Amino acid sequence: MKGFLDKKYGIVITAIICNLLWGSAYPGIKIGYELFNITDSTAEKLFFAGLRFMIAGIMVLAVSIPIKKSVPKLTKNNAKEIVVIALVYTAMQYVFFYIGLSNTSGSNGSIVNSSTTFIALIAAHFIYKNEKITPAKGIGAVIGFAGVLVILLSDGVSGFSLTGDGFILIAAACFVAGSMLSKRAAAKSDSMTVTGYNLLIGGVVLTLAGVAGNGVLKTVNINGILILLYLAFLSAAAFTLWTMLLERTKVSTISVFNFIIPVSGTILSAIFMKENIADIRYLFSLILVCAGIVIVNKEWK
Repeated sequence: MKGFLDKKYGIVITAIICNLLWGSAYPGIKIGYELFNITDSTAEKLFFAGLRFMIAGIMVLAVSIPIKKSVPKLTKNNAKEIVVIALVYTAMQYVFFYIGLSNTSGSNGSIVNSSTTFIALIAAHFIYKNEKITPAKGIGAVIGFAGVLVILLSDGVSGFSLTGDGFILIAAACFVAGSMLSKRAAAKSDSMTVTGYNLLIGGVVLTLAGVAGNGVLKTVNINGILILLYLAFLSAAAFTLWTMLLERTKVSTISVFNFIIPVSGTILSAIFMKENIADIRYLFSLILVCAGIVIVNKEWK
């Protein structure tokens, strides 16, 4: 796998797979809400999220055992850093993500979350010396954010929901912060150890938060269990691969592929959730978002 990721085509293919998986989470979570009969209870949403990430963390650590020929361990050198990553990357991000997604449509959520690309661009400018914002990148960021605003403000300022679209934006910021922390941690520990404990610890925090609020799964059935396992799998696979990519490439370079999330999230939401995407604002927003990301990452002479 490492040899594959050292090649440009390997990075491209892996980044596409990660973002396709993340895009499928939008309808997947909403379907999970329906199957487990989760309505407006924040505690139930956090409990559901916690189970997903605990299972995902166990998946990553279990797969890493035959690869590393030993059980991944937290040490004095990496424990503190990985716990911080778990709190930001998994716990905080998904507290806002799960609550936000329940208060907006899957299509809206996937497009608003594309702001990760532009948040990453701005953060990388101040953190990494070799990832400064150029005029072209600045123009691209403005165009991309315009695409996000088409969705947020299409019904007027009053249409903006802090606990819906606003929480998705906060989750996007947590994703970027977590990515940068993981990039640094992966330089000291292997990607699977960082990802596995990140998901497991973050999942435990989310589950305990749900339990504290008396959150439970009201209805348990085979379809619900299958969607929960799929959500856990996509997290395990996508976060592990993404951390591997962060070890080898610039944050702003692979962020270009995040345009796949709003595209796949919107299309899959339409297919599985019967959401209406015939509205011209969705097409216009997707065009602006994708154009902005391409401009940000294109090598201009």
